[in-house]
Amino acid sequence: MTATGTATGTPRRGGRGARERILRAAVELFSRDGIHVTGIAKLTEAAQVSTRTFYQHFPSKEALVSAYLQRVETDTVGPVHGETVLERTDLGPRERLLALFADAAPATVVRGCPLHNAAVEAAGTMPEATALVERHKREFTRRLIKTAAEAGAREPETLGRRLAVLFEGANALSTSLNDTQPYQDARELARMLIDQATGPS
Repeated sequence: MTATGTATGTPRRGGRGARERILRAAVELFSRDGIHVTGIAKLTEAAQVSTRTFYQHFPSKEALVSAYLQRVETDTVGPVHGETVLERTDLGPRERLLALFADAAPATVVRGCPLHNAAVEAAGTMPEATALVERHKREFTRRLIKTAAEAGAREPETLGRRLAVLFEGANALSTSLNDTQPYQDARELARMLIDQATGPS
């Protein structure tokens, strides 16, 4: 076996584009099968690169996991992208808070938040990945608090934190049940919390 092929003759491609192919394979396989189940051999097979090429771009699997999390965090599609509804300028702050729960609900198989899933798998074994997820979740909560303040909440920090719990809970329960109903329930609960926080005292 050489750096450009396998014992079975499957071609391997290095050079330009190899890093992107590895990342795309990670996004697909980690999201679908999980991080621990997906080994280097499966990644290199899907990306059509040699093991040598893989390690030229990512010195360890943890380095790839961190790059994967950064990719899904900034991707223009996927479950994390739904959080960007908080930045929309065509909606008022109250509508943005409610739209978060509608826009996050997937139409087919529910796999949950890839950042949360990665944190569960990486707990105690991948400190860089764990820190990245924690940073993202804290920033997401800050954005909720900011939007809650714009919506006129009397205690925006309390409302923002509660909406974060509600959102993460809907993600987790939908994943467990493979059902989008928790998102619908969470939206109604969010409406009640927002009305309570912004209505007459």
